[in-house]
Amino acid sequence: GGHSTAVLENLNLADNIDHISTGGGSCINFLAGRDLEGVEALRRSKKAFGDK
Repeated sequence: GGHSTAVLENLNLADNIDHISTGGGSCINFLAGRDLEGVEALRRSKKAFGDK
């Protein structure tokens, strides 16, 4: 995730990688049953705007 990206950049290895996932922290939070910021934003939007 974000920490992996920082390490790769500090070691000048980021250009050797085709894909770096930054969703690791969110995945762990989801698996732990915590709310995800993006999903909560969508819920608030639906409450505010309905199904428009």
